[in-house]
Amino acid sequence: MQDNIVKAVQEAISNAKDRKFKESLDLAINLKDVDLSIPKNRINEEVILPKGRGKEIKVALFASGEAALKGKECADLVIPPEEIDKLAENKRNARKIANQYDFFIAEAPLMARIGKVLGVILGPRGKMPKPIPPGGDPCPVVNNLKKTVRMRSKDKRTFHVPVGTKDMAPEDIAANIEEIVKRLEHKLERGLQNIDSMYVKTTMGPAVRIKLR
Repeated sequence: MQDNIVKAVQEAISNAKDRKFKESLDLAINLKDVDLSIPKNRINEEVILPKGRGKEIKVALFASGEAALKGKECADLVIPPEEIDKLAENKRNARKIANQYDFFIAEAPLMARIGKVLGVILGPRGKMPKPIPPGGDPCPVVNNLKKTVRMRSKDKRTFHVPVGTKDMAPEDIAANIEEIVKRLEHKLERGLQNIDSMYVKTTMGPAVRIKLR
């Protein structure tokens, strides 16, 4: 399958017109014979891409003390505990931060408070923070998240996953796609038999089908 993926990625890139911005490459996945009206059958996974995202991914950290100091070296935003209630009072600012940052992490003792005051904003976006031990070093988690993508099918049989950017090597993008396929194969009851079709495309370019078999 690896050769099929590389060929599809190469074709998707060569078919795409030059743009004035760095286009992403997305993987479109169509499932079959999966009852997605049942929540446990839905895809809701986070995958660390072996070759990274090819673009800046922003991570925000809720922390104080030692964790906050360490977080300033790697996180894009450090939010101290006293700011949580202020964000709750300023919904506009809270929504702005929720949209601006891709992932959130938080010291474990702050999780209940964050859930209570910010859950209504972060929850629907799939951005509730990942807990880390109080005082721990958040940087390993942050660095992994900067290479992480979410796969979320919700109740739809078709969903999209970012797998890189147009300026990445096709082989690197293919390696990322393989990681996605591997996770899906493990997650789906019948593995690849539950995947009807799969396409790769640039943000504004035509889709190219990947031969799965």
